Amino acid sequence: MIGREFLEETTYPYLGPSDQAKGIPQPPLQLEPDRDRQLLIDLPPPQEAPRLQLPLAAAIDLRTSVRSYSAAPLTIRELSWLLWCTQGVKEVILRQATLRTVPSAGARHALETYLLVNRVAGLGPGLYRFIAIGHQLLEIDRPQEPGPFIRAACLGQEMVTDSAVTFIWTAVINRMTWRYGQRGYRYVFLDAGHACQNLYLAAQDVDCGVCAVAAFDDGAMNRILGINPEEQFTLYLATLGKR
Repeated sequence: MIGREFLEETTYPYLGPSDQAKGIPQPPLQLEPDRDRQLLIDLPPPQEAPRLQLPLAAAIDLRTSVRSYSAAPLTIRELSWLLWCTQGVKEVILRQATLRTVPSAGARHALETYLLVNRVAGLGPGLYRFIAIGHQLLEIDRPQEPGPFIRAACLGQEMVTDSAVTFIWTAVINRMTWRYGQRGYRYVFLDAGHACQNLYLAAQDVDCGVCAVAAFDDGAMNRILGINPEEQFTLYLATLGKR
């Protein structure tokens, strides 16, 4: 069985020396935009978002998957807060690691966050990527409106385009395997779970609901994002909107 073989062959007895152990330089901490050619959108400071200030226990108690949303838009301040909670960079250490608002094996943080924006005040609808170091957004040019294609890739789930925003997490795998070899494939899935759970909890504080999405056509999603699955691949999605 493929799943059983994956678990077996990523156990420690099967692992050879990692690229880090071989002295190979580590990959960049994030996918850097071409700052001379690509327009970056500065996000407002995340602490400026108006929030309900819910106690953590209340947020955990309220956490549930919500698949239907109101037509109210998200504000850009609220989006900034949610991005901070799910991948916010608290510190860059000697250009070798980032400390973020979510855990990651060895502080490797292999995730990249893409956003299908449907209704965010101050942002045009479309596809964006979060530039975590710098807390900015990069709009990704696409010849056609991406929403219907992403919904189709998610097996037609209407909440993908009914949401205010749909979060899409990918893994740049060599960020993780550089240190952990093939076992790193296990860790990126764990990291995606950490990010999505933070989104569920943080959403309660801005009166939003979330639904995680694991049913999607991997190849189609990678093509829509314009990524090479040998180097970067889609892991997980989550829809979000006002209750």
